[in-house]
Amino acid sequence: MVQVDPRPQTGDTVTSVGATGGEARGDTRGKGLSGNSVGLLGSAVIGVSTVAPVYCLTSTLGPTAGEVGLQMPAIFLAGFLPMLLVAFAYRELNKAVPDCGTSFTWTVKAFGPRIGWMCGWGLVIATIIVLSNLAGVATSFFYLLLGELTGSRTVADLDGNKAAHILTCLAFIAVATAISYRGMTATKGVQYALVGLQLAVLAVFVVMAVIKARSGEFAGSLHFSWTWLDPFAVRSFSAFTAGLSLSIFMFWGWDACLTVNEETAGSAKTPGRAALLAMLVLIGSYLLTAIAAQMYSGVGDKGPGLGNPHTADNVFAALADPVMGTALGVLLFVAVLASAAASLQTTFIPVARTVLAMSAYEALPPSFARIHPRFRSPGRATVAAGVATGLFYAVMSLLSENVLIDTIYALGLMICFYYAITAFACAWYFRHDLRTSTRDLFFKGVFPTLGGILLTAVFTKTLVDMWNPAYGSGSSVFGVGSVFVIGVGLLALGLVLMLVMQRRSPAFFRGEVLTRGTPVLVVEE
Repeated sequence: MVQVDPRPQTGDTVTSVGATGGEARGDTRGKGLSGNSVGLLGSAVIGVSTVAPVYCLTSTLGPTAGEVGLQMPAIFLAGFLPMLLVAFAYRELNKAVPDCGTSFTWTVKAFGPRIGWMCGWGLVIATIIVLSNLAGVATSFFYLLLGELTGSRTVADLDGNKAAHILTCLAFIAVATAISYRGMTATKGVQYALVGLQLAVLAVFVVMAVIKARSGEFAGSLHFSWTWLDPFAVRSFSAFTAGLSLSIFMFWGWDACLTVNEETAGSAKTPGRAALLAMLVLIGSYLLTAIAAQMYSGVGDKGPGLGNPHTADNVFAALADPVMGTALGVLLFVAVLASAAASLQTTFIPVARTVLAMSAYEALPPSFARIHPRFRSPGRATVAAGVATGLFYAVMSLLSENVLIDTIYALGLMICFYYAITAFACAWYFRHDLRTSTRDLFFKGVFPTLGGILLTAVFTKTLVDMWNPAYGSGSSVFGVGSVFVIGVGLLALGLVLMLVMQRRSPAFFRGEVLTRGTPVLVVEE
């Protein structure tokens, strides 16, 4: 049955919703992407891969345990809550407008072109920062793994050679760009293997850590306690917010499921379901790994304790041999490398498709809207993202290691920025639906608004903390923390670029290209 929804004030678009691969009519535009090339499982795998769970765990378990101690599992649950609430917003917006521009497109239709453009910029710049970081991590673990396999300290130390590190990093970026350039079929095949490897190794680690903890082999081992899941037991509010910020970062990237909506079978429903499935896989793996690691190591600041500052940046490197033995321990290094490499490749998906959508709607130069005739992928946008990532990492690395570190610290600001705007956009977009049913009230209004409020609170707290030069690397500019200068500076750069594009594409900024007032054509299956 086909109905025309008579709610022009909601900003809905005329679009065909169903298993058509996201073909669009009216004021949303088909981009020429390869429709029906991704299913539910493939979409969920892309979401999990983009988050890079093994990399997130090895780099975040230590700092989180250092902040909140044994309440680390509770903090992971607390960080999961705003992400879940925002995921509901993405699901509902995708049902109405399955467009690969996701946050950009939806926010334009809810709040207008300028807020929408800045929301899209937040996603793009956050993704470029993450891509550069992932490439650096993949390079470091590549040489670490080679050192383990060859038994050569000289090989492992190549990571400390700036020229070798940068060149290897650029090679990883080039390979990831090439795979993404070949479209979703190539991307999906690589991801099944890499994500499967990550989850399998995590499962082995969890089982062996629990068994060894229960055997009492290590003096610092603990028995599991349900109090570990109590967020109110964290010793202070500042420790809670610090841990929460780390936890939220660990879930970032699941929305890649939605950016392939025009290439997904059942574009109105499948991406939203895949996002929720990816979130459940992530929280399950995070909780099990955190509990198993705490049971084996405890949270002390000595030896293999998770609170040891000397191992905080790479917990799995410290626990690989004690938990899994020398032979199997190498698998953890392989899993971290696979995690970073897989995420590096899939993280090109959201940035390329956001740039594609912004170009298709005339918010960016039209050349980025070109689709490769054979691979049906946003080739020009993908290459541009790869070049931008390579240049960003190389320049930052050559300028200063502190600048690179502070740029990564500024990432949380970008994440909270565009997620919160998208969550509020959902509530505003569907504001006339909220009295239709209890379901609509909560999933389109209450849950997204709560998620937006929580992320705004984290954004504000992070902004305040960034002002302090002690935040991040400890660098400052005229007495102001470098992380604050970089974070706010990147958002200000987006504002400048928006003003430039406003002169080049006045029609978009007048609301003539992507409008808020067109009714939507709903196809009920």
